[in-house]
Amino acid sequence: MAGLTVQEGQATNVFAGEAAGFGIHIGNPTASERQHVQVRMKDAIEHCNLKANSKSQITLYDLTQKRGWHPAGTVTIFSAYSLGLFRAWSPIRINAKALVYPKPANQEIPFPETGVTQNQQGRFKKGGDEFYGLQSYQAGDPLKHLHWKAYAKGLGLYTKQYGGESSAEIWLDYSHAPGQSLEERLSHLCRWVVDAERSGLSYGLIIPGLRLEPAYGLAHYQKCLEALALFNL
Repeated sequence: MAGLTVQEGQATNVFAGEAAGFGIHIGNPTASERQHVQVRMKDAIEHCNLKANSKSQITLYDLTQKRGWHPAGTVTIFSAYSLGLFRAWSPIRINAKALVYPKPANQEIPFPETGVTQNQQGRFKKGGDEFYGLQSYQAGDPLKHLHWKAYAKGLGLYTKQYGGESSAEIWLDYSHAPGQSLEERLSHLCRWVVDAERSGLSYGLIIPGLRLEPAYGLAHYQKCLEALALFNL
């Protein structure tokens, strides 16, 4: 193990309950081959064989439980090569951390019907092919657009809304998110963000102390999820 170099790599951001991945770079700048070098982080273990003057990258995964920053902690490099009679190890504290977003709510619920949302929905052309959300059932709505899954779950009767324009704009407001606790409301907001991005909507986010103007795309999506992950921490 003498002479090996260890560097932290990138960490993957995940939703609470998923396993965050932490990249570890191991280098062997010497002329000797290193066999069966093992790397452990908590309960995760990976091993690699390093040829002379070579580098290797491994990823260790750690299960997350709550939103916020999830540090990698201590990584241990060890080996019992070749006979397994002796074990050499070296603990290394790395600064890598993954951002954990709130776990999206399991139940699909309609987007909040804020005043801005209602005004925008009135501009859409009926009969288009683009799905942009749900709204409470109104007499005369087409039966083929009823959201039967929500009805079967006891959430009420909703109608799938479609438009012929791709400029649908909605506001996802903390004050309209259902839930009895902070985490439940953030979970529903997270579900709205995920659903809005998948539907191609332009969506804004409002939480106490922060207002993100409507947009869409990966950068905006990640910015909204980051705000939810770090809210009130």
